[in-house]
Amino acid sequence: MTGAAWRALVLLGAAAALGGRPGAQPPGVTPPDWASPRGVTHGLPPDSVTLRHVPGSPVAFTVVGTRDLFSVPDWFPATHPPMPPVVAHGRRPAVWACGYCHLPDGAGRPENAPLAGLPADYIVRQVAAMRDGTRGSPWHAAGTPWSAMRAIAESTSDAEVAAAARYFAAVPLRRRARVVEAARIPRLLPAVGLYFFATEGGEEILGQRLVEVAGDATRHELHDASVVYTTYAPPGSIARGRTLALQGVPGTVAACASCHGAELRGVGSVPPLAGRSPSYLLRQLVSFAAGTRTGPVAAPMRAVAGALGIDDMIAAAAYAGSRTP
Repeated sequence: MTGAAWRALVLLGAAAALGGRPGAQPPGVTPPDWASPRGVTHGLPPDSVTLRHVPGSPVAFTVVGTRDLFSVPDWFPATHPPMPPVVAHGRRPAVWACGYCHLPDGAGRPENAPLAGLPADYIVRQVAAMRDGTRGSPWHAAGTPWSAMRAIAESTSDAEVAAAARYFAAVPLRRRARVVEAARIPRLLPAVGLYFFATEGGEEILGQRLVEVAGDATRHELHDASVVYTTYAPPGSIARGRTLALQGVPGTVAACASCHGAELRGVGSVPPLAGRSPSYLLRQLVSFAAGTRTGPVAAPMRAVAGALGIDDMIAAAAYAGSRTP
């Protein structure tokens, strides 16, 4: 799809969304399927006996132990403050431990948000927006990470949200993804939960995509917070993203830095972007453009994203993700 066609679809969908229910997917918008995280499946057998280890960690867990939604597998307990109960254990039956998906140090994984270093009040607002439907997703089918988070948000108390927000806001973000520009990339295997795993041989054309790949699929599945991800973006993306971030598009799109700061490290309650998962950032741009993130606070970003083509969204996400947090 050309940039002009994408903009036309986005603007048509955004206009239609103004009369619909908050968070509804506007008609006519088709966000790229390759950018969508899916539900959760596991390539590792559900072994409850064999202890697993990851490099540099003093602890061990079984595979089944790493899949307990109410007891976070904390491989590196010395790298973060003590977790509050809602982060470490959640609350049965509906409130999963925050650290299960977002990890104990808040670094997250490509299919969910990196929460570390976000302003606490921003985190609180986003959970409230999930509850009331003003923070939706174009990829809203049952079984996706977004649908799971929506259900958790609806069951979590205000006190639990506040405790988690204070915790993650106090933990510095670590950049986990290196951004690589390439026309051809390692052949990829579509995976559920993560976008892709690299196969052991062959190449494919990247094309008009941004994909984030785990450096070690097994460690990813074990929720190892030290796994490094590689984000592949088309050649020229980082330079184009830098222009968008620092200059915008004169007369059309405001520079990212005008709100998020010159280094994209946030200003007040405006969230920092630098060093966050590029695929996560791209999903948010698509969500704003598609009209599934709504409400007064989202209005400036809807205007910006609605004026961008998918190539520019990829470029902005690649540049922001390549920066030091």
